[in-house]
Amino acid sequence: MERMNEIVAGNIRRLREEKGLTMEELARLSGVSRSMLAQVERGEGNPTLSTLWKLSNGMKVPFHALTMSPKAPYEVVRTAELQPILEDGGKVKNFTLFPDDENRRFSVYYMELEPGSSWRSEPHLRGTAEFITVFTGGLEISTAERTIAIGAGESVRFSGDVDHGYRSLGEEKTVLHMILYNP
Repeated sequence: MERMNEIVAGNIRRLREEKGLTMEELARLSGVSRSMLAQVERGEGNPTLSTLWKLSNGMKVPFHALTMSPKAPYEVVRTAELQPILEDGGKVKNFTLFPDDENRRFSVYYMELEPGSSWRSEPHLRGTAEFITVFTGGLEISTAERTIAIGAGESVRFSGDVDHGYRSLGEEKTVLHMILYNP
């Protein structure tokens, strides 16, 4: 596990470089001496909260941007290791692959629907759009205005900010991906 001063050092260096700042420029903007900044970026010593706040304000980034652990450049999600959300007595399984977090504004789901299964959804946030691609089986999506049926190899986009429902069509399991986009 990385020590906090190594995490802080990497974040400050990365943020400074992303903003195109030299050490001298960041020293001037933050009021932290160049020698102290160099020491912090090398992960030496333990910078004070005051020093970190000055650097945060100098770069105009939130304080937590200096202290949070960096994210991996990729993320592998194994559906078999996820606990699904169940609907219709367990006949609909909804696996959250990538939740709408970190201000991503979208979420990705993998779903399996047994033949004849269905569920209703409350309206999502205003402006939400749903994007669905069916890989096997068929799916019927209904709103107050229309009903749309799609099959394997087909995709649909529709407004998810109204009452809507889903129903599996056909005799085989329906497998799909769903993306919810929240503006």
